[in-house]
Amino acid sequence: MSKTIEMIKVYKPYNEQEEKDKKFFIDCEESGQILTRENEKCHLTSSYFVLDKTHKKVLCTFHNIFKSWSNGGGHADGDDDMLYVAKKELNEETSLQNFKVLINQPISIDSVPVLGHFKRGKYVPAHIHLNVTYLFEADEEDEIKIKPDENSDIAWLTFDELISKSTELYMIPIYKKIIEKIENLNI
Repeated sequence: MSKTIEMIKVYKPYNEQEEKDKKFFIDCEESGQILTRENEKCHLTSSYFVLDKTHKKVLCTFHNIFKSWSNGGGHADGDDDMLYVAKKELNEETSLQNFKVLINQPISIDSVPVLGHFKRGKYVPAHIHLNVTYLFEADEEDEIKIKPDENSDIAWLTFDELISKSTELYMIPIYKKIIEKIENLNI
């Protein structure tokens, strides 16, 4: 059993969606390898949700494939430490060097549908990302850079701007859940 699934098993779901997704994560792990993209049906990903120092804005990228503003993240690609994956993806996708982890446990777990698409000239069939999101904080004044093969813009957006600019409709309830959880945290 993966370290990530062990963590998911003790994760306390926030709502019905997370309860059902928690069970889905565990079921997927029992049916086969979920740490790599070799499992074309469902595999682990890790995301970052980076707040500015006022906790009123979130660092977002404009994703090239999905043509939408979103928080960033990426595939586990065999790594079983989702916090490490989120930190690595944050640095790779934004060049952000100075950030801190606000909570060592996930702020959100979500089964995220991915439509079939082309990436680097190859077709990727529809599948599910078993996504774990971590909460970070960074200085809005620190240098950030796009990663042209993944995103075409980066910006600090207010929570309302993230909701209004996201064209991935299935992500909006996830963002609203994360924002609600942040507003209820004492950080």
